[in-house]
Amino acid sequence: MSDLTPEDNRDQISFVSVDSAPKRFAGPVSQMRAPAMLATFCVIAIFLLWLINTPEVSQHFPNRDLVLSPYEGRHAVAVRIFILSFFISFAMFSSGSNLGRFLFALDMVFSYVLVCTFLDLANITIGARFDMAYSLHFSAIISGLLGFTIYSFKLLERGRMPVRIPLEHRPVSNKKAIIRLVATTIIAIIVSSYIGGLDLYIVKKLRELTLLGGIGPGVFLFLPTLFGQLYALAILDVALAKKANFRPPVSIIVPAHNESYIIKDTINAMDKAAAHYGGEVHILIMNNNSTDDTEQIACEALAACTSAQGRVINVPKPGKSNALNAGLEATETEFLVRVDADTLVGEDNLSRAMPYFSDPAVGVVGGVPIPPGGALFDRARLLEVIVKHGFYSVAMGAVNGVVGIPGMFVVYRTKHPIYLGGFVEGMNGEDTDISLRIGELGYHSVVDPKLRYVSEVPASYPHMREQRMRWFRSIYHISSRCRDLIYSRNATLRGKIILPYMLINSGRRAMLVPLILFGTMEYAFGFNPDSPIIWQSIVAVTTGAPAIVAVVSAFLNGLPRGVFALPEYLVFRVLRAYFTLESMLSILVSSNGEVLELAYENNIIPDKPLRVA
Repeated sequence: MSDLTPEDNRDQISFVSVDSAPKRFAGPVSQMRAPAMLATFCVIAIFLLWLINTPEVSQHFPNRDLVLSPYEGRHAVAVRIFILSFFISFAMFSSGSNLGRFLFALDMVFSYVLVCTFLDLANITIGARFDMAYSLHFSAIISGLLGFTIYSFKLLERGRMPVRIPLEHRPVSNKKAIIRLVATTIIAIIVSSYIGGLDLYIVKKLRELTLLGGIGPGVFLFLPTLFGQLYALAILDVALAKKANFRPPVSIIVPAHNESYIIKDTINAMDKAAAHYGGEVHILIMNNNSTDDTEQIACEALAACTSAQGRVINVPKPGKSNALNAGLEATETEFLVRVDADTLVGEDNLSRAMPYFSDPAVGVVGGVPIPPGGALFDRARLLEVIVKHGFYSVAMGAVNGVVGIPGMFVVYRTKHPIYLGGFVEGMNGEDTDISLRIGELGYHSVVDPKLRYVSEVPASYPHMREQRMRWFRSIYHISSRCRDLIYSRNATLRGKIILPYMLINSGRRAMLVPLILFGTMEYAFGFNPDSPIIWQSIVAVTTGAPAIVAVVSAFLNGLPRGVFALPEYLVFRVLRAYFTLESMLSILVSSNGEVLELAYENNIIPDKPLRVA
């Protein structure tokens, strides 16, 4: 990692750009809209909770939720009331016409009622035939997952999204990945089940701290055990894949819009990396419609370089993808490195990344962004990147399941972005889009946890809000554009498991703050007296599992100091969930929903360049 310690000038960042909210797909969201939506949600939820607890209604719904059949046991939260309250309030405050919002709410509510009715009828049938019933806890889990799924896919269908592109898929052997995934899953189930059956002192203490709430330790141990094994396999792959003395010429393209505050440090860091690398390095600063001194400072810094050579190319059309595509057209080397203008590459980054490409099966290489430190969100961001990029992304490499590598620092074979039509313009997530599509061409994506670089972290609330709304919206843009992965007959891990999971997880995250409010109201007003573990369960979900994974990730990545940021990280996760909600509210909802799979089935291809969303 770079030992450069430039002055922190993040207060000078001009962070609003045309990429903040692509005008065809997103609308402005005032900072008062989400609070108004949450207040409306609380009113609807309290009314429904009160109604279902009245003597006249409770005799028909003794479980204190909108459940139509008898279930055994109890639940922690009235999940169905929560989901319906969220659907209605979210649709009311979403971006779009009155008709579009009304039809969106109607579609979500009708779909959810339909699938829950089917679930209850199945329970009645099983009860009649086998004299048994599902547990209410199981019903609540399924009802919650169905709610997340319906919300995410209905927003994808009714939101204004990028058009479908024909996605080229080149089949490769997945035998090794399947064997690894099956074996690690079985081992994780055995280990978590075994430990879950033990009467451990630490488990009792964790329950007292509500880290486990009313949930068994096996549930919390499954994912860390599964991904811990995959992480170990990926580290083994990284160790075996390294080849020495592969130093081909490379071009580094740097899209830069009003980056005068840091561009000199960025170029100095790349020059130092070029010296360590020893190969030929060309730096292309893509001056993207800057109104400050970016061009002049960049020219002076490039002239002072001792190991790299470079030039500034003016790109008057605003938009990061426009700058990237101009850089792609100017690249004359076999390999292309994309670096954000606010990234300080590590001295060894090129030396670590390029040897992977001696394997012709490798198509993309990335690493782990490390925050510079010293600002409001930097400590929390450190744990976030360790968990996401240093643990989960690395682990997914073991089964060739990496979806995207962030564009802060990423290396490609130049021919691949050119073959795929360049970087997509007019939507969020162009870095994930290109990595995903290279992966579907049959090439492997590598995330090296030792390849670390310093990447800017927003230092203010408005900047963090802008960044996260842009990031969280991207999963919908990518899923719509690359929908063939989900709906085609190609049974890929990315298309059939990871991408749908990312969509559903975005729905879960958007509902986290409302869930905290809902559980608090249900507990405070005594709406669910038969379930004394409401608040413990909510704390367990929001604190317990993330804390365990964060601690494991910090130690595996050799950064135990990250554990000291755990309280800030857990609070930041809630803030991140709130930004997710705001991001989803920005998506423009149409009155005409699209049946997404029809575009694939009918092979509908837009009459415009592939790089235009």
